[in-house]
Amino acid sequence: MDWRTTFGVLAVVLPSMYVYTASVVSARFPTLRNKRICLLIAHPDDEAMFFAPTVMALARPETGNHVKILCLSSGNADGLGETRKRELAKSGLILGLRKADDVFVVDKPEFPDSMTTTWDTANISSLLCSAFAPNLARSRNTDTAPTASIDVLITFDAGGVSGHPNHISLYHGAKAFVAALVAGKHGWAPPVDLYTLKTVPITRKYTAFLDIVATLASWAFRADKTDKKHPGGLVFLNGLAGHGGIATAWKAMVSAHKSQMVWFRYGWISLSRYMYMNDLSFEKVKGR
Repeated sequence: MDWRTTFGVLAVVLPSMYVYTASVVSARFPTLRNKRICLLIAHPDDEAMFFAPTVMALARPETGNHVKILCLSSGNADGLGETRKRELAKSGLILGLRKADDVFVVDKPEFPDSMTTTWDTANISSLLCSAFAPNLARSRNTDTAPTASIDVLITFDAGGVSGHPNHISLYHGAKAFVAALVAGKHGWAPPVDLYTLKTVPITRKYTAFLDIVATLASWAFRADKTDKKHPGGLVFLNGLAGHGGIATAWKAMVSAHKSQMVWFRYGWISLSRYMYMNDLSFEKVKGR
C-alpha cells in the first residue's frame, strides 16, 4: 500500500471514527440538564474560539438549560468595542442562545482588554456577587442555605487556554465568587457549580478532531465519576457535519466575528481542537 492509498484510507477512517465517538459521548457521557448556566468570558469571540462545543451542547432545547454569556470587556483594544459587542450577540444566537438579551457585556475600566493586564480577583468576585447573589451580604452568617440566581458557572482554567492574563483572571475571580457564597456558612455546599475549560499543551492544541483520544483518556483517568449530581468532568464534541456541528462553530466566527477574522484566525478555526471539543473540570471550592 503506497502513501497515497494510506492517506486516502485514513482520510475516511479517522473522521468516521470521530463521528461515531462523538455520538457515543453525546448519548452516554454526563451532561447538565435543567440548569441556569452562565459562561464567563473575557472578550467577544472567546465563546466561539474556545467554548463553542460547550455552548452548543448545553443550549440545545432538549437539555432544558438556560445558557447566558457574561463578557467582562468589549474587546476595545483596537477601538472596535461597539462592533464587537454586536458580533458577540450574533455569535451567541448562532451557537444556540435563546435571545440576544442573554448576552451581557460589562465593559468597565477595571477590566481592560489587554495582553499585559491581570484583572483584580476581588473586582471580578464582587461583580459576580452583585449579578448573581445580590442578597449575599444580608444572608451571611445565618443558618439559611446560600442561594444564587445561576446553578452553573463556566470559565477558563488557571492556564487560560492561551495564557492570556484576562482569561486567567476569570478563573481566580470565579473561584473567589463561589467561595464567597458559602463564606461563614459552615457545612453548606456552594449553590453554584464551577466548571473550567482544560488547557492542553501546544502539542495537542492544533490537532483538530485528532485530539479525541487524549481528551477521552484524560477524562477517564482524572474525572470523578462518583458524584452523579455534580459530574467531575464534562466532555462536549462537535459533529463534523450538520447543524450544531463544526460548521456552526465556524459560522459563529466567520459570519459573526467578522472584525476578528484576520488570516491567522482561519488557521485557528480549522486546526484548534477547541473548535471541535471541550473538556471541563469541576472545581471543588471551599468557603473562605
